[in-house]
Amino acid sequence: MCCALAALLGVLVHVAVTNQTVGQARDRALTRLEDATEQYEAGGRLDPGAGIDPPGLPGPLRDLAVGGERGTMVGDHDARPTVWAAGPADGRRAIAVQVDYAQGARTIDGLDRAILGSSVLAIGATLLVGAFAVTRVTRRLHLTARVARRISAGDLDARVHDPRTRDAGRHQDEVATVSGALDTMASSLQGKLLSEQRFTADVAHELRTPLTGLHAAAELLPPGRPTELVRDRVSTLRTLTEDLLEISRLDARSERVDLDAVRLAPLAERVVRACGGEVELRIVRDLVVDTDERRLERVLGNLVGNALKHGAPPVVLTVDGPVITVRDHGPGFPAYLVDHGPQRFRTEGTSKGHGLGLTIALGQAGVLGARLVFSHATWGTGAVAVLTLPYEESADLPYEESADGAAGPGAGPSGTT
Repeated sequence: MCCALAALLGVLVHVAVTNQTVGQARDRALTRLEDATEQYEAGGRLDPGAGIDPPGLPGPLRDLAVGGERGTMVGDHDARPTVWAAGPADGRRAIAVQVDYAQGARTIDGLDRAILGSSVLAIGATLLVGAFAVTRVTRRLHLTARVARRISAGDLDARVHDPRTRDAGRHQDEVATVSGALDTMASSLQGKLLSEQRFTADVAHELRTPLTGLHAAAELLPPGRPTELVRDRVSTLRTLTEDLLEISRLDARSERVDLDAVRLAPLAERVVRACGGEVELRIVRDLVVDTDERRLERVLGNLVGNALKHGAPPVVLTVDGPVITVRDHGPGFPAYLVDHGPQRFRTEGTSKGHGLGLTIALGQAGVLGARLVFSHATWGTGAVAVLTLPYEESADLPYEESADGAAGPGAGPSGTT
């Protein structure tokens, strides 16, 4: 807008000064033409610069004069700017005078250069000031956008901390208002989530003591069907309480890994034996990784247990190096779980939901630094959970003894259990 305004003002000034300068030159030329016409009619000698059909007279102006009218025209004569004025004379001839226009042309040229120079300076200064002002605003907006993305990714400690929001006496522009609202929203959301996490942890801790006593009392009941039902329900409540405590620790990010060299094939075999049911184990490539064995076994146990409970046989656990896949042949994961991940106790339609198992598996995978992805089978039916453990391939693999007793470079056998 500033550049367009400067250009418009320059054009208006140029047109106004040019019209004024040319008008003054035309007035002088017409005045001299009247004097020359009087001298010619009186039979006197014409002044220098006046004559009858003088050389250099523009043709259109001569035709206008021969037709009986007076007129003026700006042109060149002897390479100098000249204003011609012509009128009718006798015998189809024209009387004309010329006025030097060089000074007026120099004035207009100087004015154009001054307008151009001042416009360039004004536009340059405007662009510099505008770029500085806009950059400050856009930098603050980009910072606000980055903080908003961090909050949406789960980092509730992220804040904008705009300097204008800290000082109540400073002018609060629109960016500061948005930044302050974002910080307030993040603080409120963080407070509510922390309150919910504390509530979950407190409830789990409070339930733990009476459930321990209830479990001990159930063991003293006489054998029978009612006793089995009581013990089963007490065991379910104890498992749920332990899961709630584990989730509260994951939410508080207080978990710490205990890294050790773990061979994946034997660990997978233990998971399959512990889960029972119809589970097929496939070892494509065995591997030794640095991870927390207890947490990894917990993740795989939850994935296989969920597949057995909510999927359909056969359930296949595949170990292919650092990538471990659990697949069943049931109806597959709900759409919300594939799109947004597991959600605690959420049910879909008339199904039983997926409880806390997958939520704990995802949280423990994050503690291990692994990536857990839920999807549908690319062929056939079924749910697929892919766990990718952190592992760096090395050209200098240790020379180890494989599971079947043969020596090999850090890799176990391929097979099916």
